[in-house]
Amino acid sequence: MRKLKFHEKKLLKNVNFLKYKREKGLREALVTRRHHLVQRDDYKKYSSICSMVQKLVHTLKQIDPRDPYRIEMTDALLEKLYNMGVISTKKSLARCEKLSVSSFCR
Repeated sequence: MRKLKFHEKKLLKNVNFLKYKREKGLREALVTRRHHLVQRDDYKKYSSICSMVQKLVHTLKQIDPRDPYRIEMTDALLEKLYNMGVISTKKSLARCEKLSVSSFCR
C-alpha cells in the first residue's frame, strides 16, 4: 500500500469509521456482538417488533381500564410475550412498555 498524501491524511482525520449516523450509535453493534446475531437485519427486525409492541401498549393504555376489549387484548398480549420468553411475568403492561431488542435476543 502506498503512503498517503498530505491532503488524504487530513481528510481521514475527520472520519470515524466505527460510528455511522444511520446506525444508532454503538448500541446496535453491542447487542449484535453480545447475542451473536449473524446478520444486521435480525437486529432491525427485533427493533421493529419492539416498536410495534410499544405502540400497541400505548394504544391500549389510552382505552378505559374497565373496558372488556382492553382487558382481553392486554391478557392476550401478555400471554403471547410471556410464552415467547420476552417478559418474565404477566403482571402488567408496564413491562411491555420497556421492551428492548436484547429481551427478544435472549
